[in-house]
Order: sequence, then C-alpha cells, then structure tokens
Amino acid sequence: MKVIVIGCTHAGTAAVKTLAKLNQNIEITVYEKNNNVSFLSCGIALYVGGVAKDVSQLFYSSPDELTSLGAQMFMEHEVLEVNTVKKQVIVKDLKTGEQKADSYDKLVVTTGSWPIIPPIEGIKLKNILLSKNYNQANEIIEKAKDIQKITVIGAGYIGVELVEAFKLNGKEVTLIDGVDRILNKYLDKEFTDIVEEEFTNQNIQLALNQTVTKFEGNDQGEVTKVITTKGEYETDLVILCVGFRPNTSLLAGKVDLLPNGAIKINEFMQSSNPDIYAAGDSCAVNYNPTGEKMYIPLATNAVRMGTLVGYNIAGQPLKYLGTQGTSGLHIFGWSMASTGLTEITAKANNIPYEMVEVVENNRPEFMPTFEEIRLKVLFHQETRRIIGAQIISKADMTQMMNTLSVCVQTKMTIDELAFTDFFFQPHFNKPWNTLNQAGLLAVAQREETSQKAVHI
Repeated sequence: MKVIVIGCTHAGTAAVKTLAKLNQNIEITVYEKNNNVSFLSCGIALYVGGVAKDVSQLFYSSPDELTSLGAQMFMEHEVLEVNTVKKQVIVKDLKTGEQKADSYDKLVVTTGSWPIIPPIEGIKLKNILLSKNYNQANEIIEKAKDIQKITVIGAGYIGVELVEAFKLNGKEVTLIDGVDRILNKYLDKEFTDIVEEEFTNQNIQLALNQTVTKFEGNDQGEVTKVITTKGEYETDLVILCVGFRPNTSLLAGKVDLLPNGAIKINEFMQSSNPDIYAAGDSCAVNYNPTGEKMYIPLATNAVRMGTLVGYNIAGQPLKYLGTQGTSGLHIFGWSMASTGLTEITAKANNIPYEMVEVVENNRPEFMPTFEEIRLKVLFHQETRRIIGAQIISKADMTQMMNTLSVCVQTKMTIDELAFTDFFFQPHFNKPWNTLNQAGLLAVAQREETSQKAVHI
C-alpha cells in the first residue's frame, strides 16, 4: 500500500510517525511546502518574548527523523491538484519548478490552516505581518527589534500572547478587536474582565468593539497608522491575528466540507471519500458538547487526529472520541483555561443550561501562601450533564480543565462531580476539592429549587 501525506506540521507528523512505527510494509511519501516540519506555532509568542531561547526546541521532529523511519520526504514541494478518480496528485518542486504526477492508495490531507487576511485598504503595506510559521516568527522578531509602537489585531489566544510578549520587551502595544472584549470565544465576561484589567494596569491600549477600515503608510511604503471605526492609532508594526481558515482548496467539490472549507470526517478519520483521510486544522472536529461538527484549530486536536489516522491506515482501527476544545493560557501571571461551552456559546447553540461559580482559595488558609480561584461550570438544565467550564487564578489550577474535559466527554453529571474521589493534601488543595465544591453547590441549588416547588 502507498500512502501520500500532504502537509507535515502537527497532524501530518503524527500520522507519519505512527504509521511508520505500526506497519513497515506501507510506503509513505510526504509532500511539504516548507523546509521544516512540526513547528510549534503556539510557541511563537514565547520565542518573540525571549522565553524560548533556542528556536530549534520549537520543532519536535525533523525531515531527517521521518526519513529514518522510512518515509520519503519531499520538502519544498507543493501539491497543485488531487485527482480522486485516478488517485493521483500533481506535485511541483518549488526549487526547480518541475512538476510530476504521483499515485496513491490512501491519501492523508493534513494541510493545516492559514491566517485570515481581511481585504482592508493598505493591507499590502510593509510591516504588516502574519503569525503562523517559523519564517514569520523570525520576521516578527527582526522587525520588532528597532521599533517601538506595535499594533496587534485580533484578541484571541495568539494575539493576547503576542501583546504580552511585546509589552515585556518594552514596546508600546495596542490591541484591536471587533468585539467588545478579549478572548470572547474561550472565556465569559467575568474572566476576561480580570485579564483586561491586568492589560490596563500594564499600560496596554485596548481598542475593542471597533473594526479596522484602513492602513496608512509613509513614502517608503511602511505602515504608520491603523484607522478603525472608532479611532486612529500610530504604529510601526502590525501583526494580524484575526483567525484561521482551513487549507482545503485541493479537495473543493471532491469531498464533503463545512461552509468554511473544513473537511468533514467520520469516526475513523475518513472523509466522504474513504480513501482520503484528514486530520488537524484542515478538517472539522466532532464537538462533544453539542454533537456537531465544528472548526476548532488546535495543536492538541491535530496530534490526536493525526495519530488516529496512522492507526487506522495501518490496520489497527481506533475510533475518534471527539473533542471539547480544551485550551489554556498564561498571561502576566494569570493561569486560565476552559473546556466545552461558555455561556455565550451555549446560548448560541440554544442549549438550556445552568451554571455554578466557585470562588475559593486553592489551599487551606493556614498555609503560608494561597491564591484565589474562580471556577465556573456549566451543565445541561435537563440532563444535568456537564457541558463546559472555565477557571482563572494566580495559582496554576488549569489541570482542573483537563479533568472536566474528561467529565464532558464521558457525559458525567454535575451531581456525580460533587462526590467524585479527589485526593487532599494541604500543599495542593482543600478537603473538599474545588471541583467537588462546584458539584455540591449544584446539588444544593437543585434541592432549594425542589423545596420551592413543593411549597408552591
């Protein structure tokens, strides 16, 4: 059997390594446009901020490693066309310009995503950069060395992390976003209010609830000003972080896609064409809190899905369990994380929910230090199954979101969470774990509601 893999960042690398280790009889060919594989784009802000000193550590594999496992690696090769009838790909060598056709038995599409570039006047001015791959990370660092004013457009995870990195490097930073608060896809308002207050205290300019309409430049063609629906901001450098779009034009009209182009997959990672597998940012995920297919580009999703592709093609079928979109962030000493639905996304999906909030210290007050935790857990109003949660603290309590991710995936109820077995040790927590406390609060609320109903 011959397998062709298109794209080799997280999902592609995981697929190749898994497939090569499980089945030595399969011929693996990889086509990758870049000259590197497995770059951790989530580490760009740490690299820009100087936390990650050695950029080589942001790669967890290499073409040489994958070659040693038996894969044929064609770096700086772009796949121009996929012929699903002939089961062929047309490939261009980006260094020589030569083209060739190559046949496959199974095709793995792990082409990832690309930053959205909005059609704004002046978008092609110099010093307006993207933040996705290794070369872009190096360009950001080089450009930022000798300038002072930086504007980040997009207040998601990448944008917020870059804002912190630039500020810690002594830059004047403006953060622009079209909605009225930062991180709105991941956290509810009471959580983002904390981070926004921290940004204000750090003298970061927040320009929220406004849309960029134009970029202005100087005679050298370099950006000097960002104009929005509410103001004008002088700048020396702009970083666009407004979201991502799946790279799936090769399969347009050939397999089933979401409206944004993400490839729909089944539980064995196959597209609507059973000989074409997909994983990572190029495809939709099965989102457990709603049961729908959604586009959630995360490295964690990519490596899991890519690994499953390897197992399934190698003849050891494993089902995809879906995702909760669990993610975490560390900003100016605050550790935060979320899993599943927020109140905003629950309402958007017309899901009836209730929620509990716990504000508690992370360990007993007789300990020399302790930190406040804010935890919110959402559960379905009718089934009482846990459907989402968020946490923030100066202490790192983010692993609780991994625990609650398991709870969502296994359809645990909030009442069961109240009495789940967790250890107690004063260095780490209290006799009633914070997660237990959330469950107990929900049980108490239900009892109170029940008693009111009886009296009526």
